[in-house]
Amino acid sequence: MANKSDASLCPRADIGGQAVLDGVMMKSPDAVAVAVRRPNGDIVVKREKYESPAKKHPWMGKPFIRGAVNMVQMLGLGMRVLEDSMKMSGEEEEEPGKFEKWLAEKLGKSVDKVVMAVAVVMALALSIGLFVLLPNTVIMLFPKNATGGTLLLKNLVSGLIRIALLIGYISLVGRVPEMRKTFQYHGSEHKTVYCHEHDLPLTPENAQQFSTLHPRCGTSFLLLTFFLSILFYSVIDVLVLMIFGYDLGANYFLRVLSRIVLLPCVAGISYEALKALAHAETPLTRALRWPGLQMQRLTTRKPSNAQLEVAIASMNAALHGLPEGEVTEEGWVILHQNEEK
Repeated sequence: MANKSDASLCPRADIGGQAVLDGVMMKSPDAVAVAVRRPNGDIVVKREKYESPAKKHPWMGKPFIRGAVNMVQMLGLGMRVLEDSMKMSGEEEEEPGKFEKWLAEKLGKSVDKVVMAVAVVMALALSIGLFVLLPNTVIMLFPKNATGGTLLLKNLVSGLIRIALLIGYISLVGRVPEMRKTFQYHGSEHKTVYCHEHDLPLTPENAQQFSTLHPRCGTSFLLLTFFLSILFYSVIDVLVLMIFGYDLGANYFLRVLSRIVLLPCVAGISYEALKALAHAETPLTRALRWPGLQMQRLTTRKPSNAQLEVAIASMNAALHGLPEGEVTEEGWVILHQNEEK
């Protein structure tokens, strides 16, 4: 066993993940694994190598830059593992529509890739419309002769509207019966990560003792980003007013465009803040973490032991490689139900 000084020289790498359809994805520094529970009770596990963009391009791992890189990367990875989980579950996929088939023929791409691309575009359009376009309509209620205080008030009101929309959206999604299971798998991911971080054997019984609320969760990241954006955009607006004498809020299009263009900057700042808060234990950091943890009560539920088995299978595969078992044509490993008991 490594002593304390060795542990400080080789700090534990953060393991992250997300809930997918009937399962969990876990990402270690060098691999991504997905485990899914099929309707017959079997667990199907997939693993692929992962190489951080910072290894190829060191500048991508620099503070503040790495947050924006991670945001883009996790968006792509998240959509891909969701597609993987649908295939791994063994359930029949819906027949693509005529538009997707026509688009696939025109682009020379597979229907699956076109359907996923369309889903990504629609998700981005919904996010921009709900969290950028709609909250910024509030600027029309303010006078055009801007001052520093007016700019701050504009950003405060639009930011609070954005946060209210986020909470409302998640609350509504949580009412969909199928989402309850996904939120349980989200909770199983957090409990399993906690179990690993506490150096306990990865068993459902050990994992159940931990909370479903984790400081490095993407839900906390979203809320932190929304809060910090109020301050960040206020500073930018004041600087533009002082240097150029122009109020970005006077033009709705320019205001919205500036929010979209500067989003990677906000993501970079929020990423560093989230990591700092997650790894520090002081009364101040605990207080600053509290809103994000409370937000996770909307996106996590207590999992069953069977759901924890899936998260543990994903964690073990990400850390140690695929388990032994029946291998499918796709290279997935099937852990039959009787093997898990």
